[in-house]
Amino acid sequence: MTNALIVYGTRYGATASTSEDIAETLSKEGLDVKVVNLKKDKVKDITEYELIIVGSGIQIHKWTGEPDKFLKKFQKELAEKKVALFVCCGSAEPIDEKEDKAESRENARTKYLKEKAAKYNLQPIAMGLFGGVYNFNNMSWFFRKTMSAIKPQLEAAGVPETEPGLYDTRDTNAIRNWAKEVAQKV
Repeated sequence: MTNALIVYGTRYGATASTSEDIAETLSKEGLDVKVVNLKKDKVKDITEYELIIVGSGIQIHKWTGEPDKFLKKFQKELAEKKVALFVCCGSAEPIDEKEDKAESRENARTKYLKEKAAKYNLQPIAMGLFGGVYNFNNMSWFFRKTMSAIKPQLEAAGVPETEPGLYDTRDTNAIRNWAKEVAQKV
């Protein structure tokens, strides 16, 4: 049985639940999976894992700090492992009608995944770009004020308000299909 480790950093919970969806799918595909929220737990050793999946939320064009530190800490070891990267971000599912969606996705894939892999000399077996969650309840006052203009765009784009103040742009089927593809590559 293949041992897999999923590590992630999250701000509002999208990357956490995405990691759990990926883990559930990988388990169904026969992998033994451990999931670690890097804000809560540290990883001291990765030698027992054949597959390492690193995920992050994106805010203001940046990864969360913990996964970035993980990539730096284990850069040499990761070069010898099967690695997959994923991010949850609004650019993955653009809501502005005037925006070229394919171009926006490709720009996000390059900036948040390809450039990150290159920075740490990684050759990922897969890179996942998934939508994000806009949780206006957990945003700072300043960020909520800044993002308030996006609320009508979310509603106009048909993004469901899953709870008051919470808009989820992720495609759960796409996440699970990506995880199945990852499982087939190990």
